[in-house]
Amino acid sequence: MPKERPLWRGAAFRLCLLSAALLLCLQLGMRRSWCPEEKSREPAAARAPAPSRGAEQRPAGVAVAVAVAGGGRRRVTYVRSGRRGSAAPACCAPQPPDSRRRKTVRWHIELQPWASPTPSLNYEASRFLKYISTTQISCGHMNLNSLKGYSETAKKPWSICLDERFSLIHRIRNKQCRLYSLGLGNDDNQFELSMANSGCEVHRFDPSIKSAHIQEGRHLWYHRLSIDWRDPNPAIAAHKLHSNTKKLGTVMNEFGHQKIDVLKADVESAEWKILENLILEDVVEQIGQLVFEVHIHWPGFEVSGNDSTVVRYWYSLLRELELKDFKLFHTYKDLSKPQVFLKKEAFNASSCYTLSWVNTRWK
Repeated sequence: MPKERPLWRGAAFRLCLLSAALLLCLQLGMRRSWCPEEKSREPAAARAPAPSRGAEQRPAGVAVAVAVAGGGRRRVTYVRSGRRGSAAPACCAPQPPDSRRRKTVRWHIELQPWASPTPSLNYEASRFLKYISTTQISCGHMNLNSLKGYSETAKKPWSICLDERFSLIHRIRNKQCRLYSLGLGNDDNQFELSMANSGCEVHRFDPSIKSAHIQEGRHLWYHRLSIDWRDPNPAIAAHKLHSNTKKLGTVMNEFGHQKIDVLKADVESAEWKILENLILEDVVEQIGQLVFEVHIHWPGFEVSGNDSTVVRYWYSLLRELELKDFKLFHTYKDLSKPQVFLKKEAFNASSCYTLSWVNTRWK
């Protein structure tokens, strides 16, 4: 019968194996930490130096290149890109000097304080109607009598300011002016014809015409486009859209136009959202004069809220124009239209007003 081994011998054998394994691991670890060749094989990202306090304050647009010199020393090179805030790709040249500055995107206008301590339609309506009925700057010459081809048959008072202190009259004389007209086919177009006959470049945007582009004479073009406050959804096929709609800023870019001397709009209650888009995207700063027909018999397309909230929004939009140095020089209350304010016969208001502003900074 074989003789049994003592239990302590097996435990001692296992302890020896464990000790040998630990010793081997320690030797390998010490060799790796002291060996330059093994250290140089580490990934570049792992060998990059930790940012110091000075590096944290490095200006935007600075790239960092880390190179390993002899003896394991690191050399850091700072490369400033052409644009602040982002590193310019090596393949691309800087933007031309006359390119537009990228501005901070705004999503909402700043609403003005309520006209009263508590929201009240009476107070909001009184403030708004007084605002659109009071001119902010005088203009002595507002008609086209001196312009070639002018006719008194125009149905609406589309007034522009032709005072010598503003540039429009000088640009008309030099045949350098440009007019954008937003509307529908059944509108009176005598104003556009008069401006075109005076030598102005006139573009009328009308989604109801049959052809994509029609030219009448040397200076008048019709485009089958509807100016909207948003561009079409790229996920919707073009043939499924009811009409070709684009934002004004998009159209200007496509046409290569940096400025518009006059923007005339009669868009049947879409004017509020279009005006908001022009303000939020700073397109309004590229316009010399605005002539808008505003409709106040209902809130307008995609304008929500109760009546007092809607009127406060209207008023805030017009104050935004004033903050951008647009001054109201003409206002016309259309008595031929229903005298309705937000579906109410109240406040002695018409459902339609024609308002004209001049950009006092326009050159």
